[in-house]
Amino acid sequence: MAAKPRVLGIVLAGGEGKRLMPLTADRAKPAVPFGGVFRLVDFVLSNLVNGGIQRICVLTQYKSHSLDRHVSTTWRLTGLLGDYVTPVPAQQRLGPRWFMGSADAIYQSLNLIHDEQPDYVVVFGADHVYRMDPRQMLRQHIDGGAGVTVAGIKVPREQAESFGVISTDERSRRISQFLEKPADPPVLADDPEHVFASMGNYIFSTQVLLDALREDADDEDSVHDMGGSILPMLTSRGQAQVYDFDENEVPGETERDHGYWRDVGSLDAYYDAHMDLISTRPVFNLYNRDWPIFTNQAQLPPAKFVAGGIASESMVSAGGVIAGQVTGSVLAPGVIVEEGAVVQGAVLLPGVRVGRGAVVRQAILDKNVVVPAGATVGVNSEQDAEYCTVSADGIVALGKGQHVRL
Repeated sequence: MAAKPRVLGIVLAGGEGKRLMPLTADRAKPAVPFGGVFRLVDFVLSNLVNGGIQRICVLTQYKSHSLDRHVSTTWRLTGLLGDYVTPVPAQQRLGPRWFMGSADAIYQSLNLIHDEQPDYVVVFGADHVYRMDPRQMLRQHIDGGAGVTVAGIKVPREQAESFGVISTDERSRRISQFLEKPADPPVLADDPEHVFASMGNYIFSTQVLLDALREDADDEDSVHDMGGSILPMLTSRGQAQVYDFDENEVPGETERDHGYWRDVGSLDAYYDAHMDLISTRPVFNLYNRDWPIFTNQAQLPPAKFVAGGIASESMVSAGGVIAGQVTGSVLAPGVIVEEGAVVQGAVLLPGVRVGRGAVVRQAILDKNVVVPAGATVGVNSEQDAEYCTVSADGIVALGKGQHVRL
């Protein structure tokens, strides 16, 4: 019987997340709450752990305290077999400088690879919402003999400027071009309205990764980024292949949520992904027990509904008290909606309080925001624009500690 390959997981979680402001004003993007009880980083870690990759380093940098604490307190694997999930803050091992890009983040952390001595290194991003069995991608990588395998997904052509775009040989999985956020992307041969986009998930043969990172570090003109530097380098040498995410099959998935993947890097994408959760047959099903998303939930009593309070087409987390009307919304733990209040199409993060008679519509309210009695959010666009962040689609967002005006 062939020996099981040694695999090290590296999660890139140092992103600043400027397009998610104000939610990232006080925390790293992967630490942003999602779906009521989770953090964004829980999705990639759950995929890796469910898929048997249980030696994982989470590279952090930007405002990482809450992210480091969440990973340390939540993701405790048994040490008996040497399994671990550990946050690794930027350590300036190569001099007094922070990470200059995702490739540089790994280069500055090569001690992690040297210590573990893996056959393969799985490098995944930390800020996407999806389910994926990485074992299937690893199997293709090994069978294909590539230096790197890139997970790809079909996206509309007009969205190409937000992604690395992959072009492949007609008769193989070999990547012929890798273009980072191109204005004029190569489209699919059989579908001119779509392109093959990188999901930001890669599997490397270890020596190929080490050689590429060292060469990139010596290149003064490089941007030291995985998508902007390492992938084009390996593509030009014929060492890169693509893994079609549509081929990935996850236990317990439904036909409706097969192949679901969302980059929630903007307020609108973050909001839309929440709306995908709440229908009777959700576009993304959080209730899949065969491939659970793990997290650490606060010790709170069950949610309760009082004084005629109701919630429909919504998710209400533990510790909530609903005395008003909630529709089409996602409520995190400890949210209180007082009598006469109306919440419609909103994402309320932990500890939000909506006062008596207040109205909140199409809004994202960060932790502990208080909407005073009789106030409105998402009703008067001119008033909202004076002190709220308003997205391109008109979603109103308030960050931690921001006050709602009467």
